[in-house]
Amino acid sequence: MPTVTTHAPGTFSWPELATTDPIAAKKFYSTLFGWQINDNDMGPMGVYTIFRRDGKDVSACFRMDADMASSGMPPSWASYITVENADATAAKAKALGGKVLKEPFDVMDYGRMAVITDPQGATFCVWQAKKNIGIQVFGEPNSLGWTQLNARDTNAAKKFYTALIGWKTQHDAMPGGGGDYTTWLKADGPAGGMMAMPAGGPAPSHWLPYFSVSNVDATAKQAASLGAQTFVPPTDIPGTGRFAVFADPQGAAFAVITFTK
Repeated sequence: MPTVTTHAPGTFSWPELATTDPIAAKKFYSTLFGWQINDNDMGPMGVYTIFRRDGKDVSACFRMDADMASSGMPPSWASYITVENADATAAKAKALGGKVLKEPFDVMDYGRMAVITDPQGATFCVWQAKKNIGIQVFGEPNSLGWTQLNARDTNAAKKFYTALIGWKTQHDAMPGGGGDYTTWLKADGPAGGMMAMPAGGPAPSHWLPYFSVSNVDATAKQAASLGAQTFVPPTDIPGTGRFAVFADPQGAAFAVITFTK
């Protein structure tokens, strides 16, 4: 298993869980994915947990603070995108109609980040790496394998993200007349994807992490036994793979996938 040592700009480089119950979340994800737990005491900021796969960083979690809870924010996975300059990206996001929820700030000497919401309400983070590049494993079982934007208005999203991140797009027809699927392309290959949300659905536009697994059906069965809610049961994507979507016991949505190509 090769160790990832750098992320090109436009790469999803860090999935991070904000949760109401980190102890329960650590038990759930370490059991489901076999992740090891590395707790870091951040003093008044609480404990920041880095999940590891075979000793290599794959994701993180922390307890939601009072401001997050009072704002009505539900437990959720945040998706971080590597950028060359967090300040410039945040400023550009504003100019393109996005909102900066947290202005750029340094995370000690690990990197610099900002929290941004696109014009449709999908929240993501940008990461300017310094000492910490982000995840050290990608695409292996029990690590991040894909990140997808479920968008209310895909055309508006294309305009925003291609201008902000510099992604190009590739469009493919989904099987069964399911519409158009967009793949985000960075300089060294695919970065993630986007699909349109059903009209009239209750959820806002959002980014969703997909974790690679060896067997989607077995993972789905185990997730349910651990208290997860199943949103999409194991389902084939012809010519691509098999996936399922869940909410963990605290309500944070995530997906699992096995690619066949």
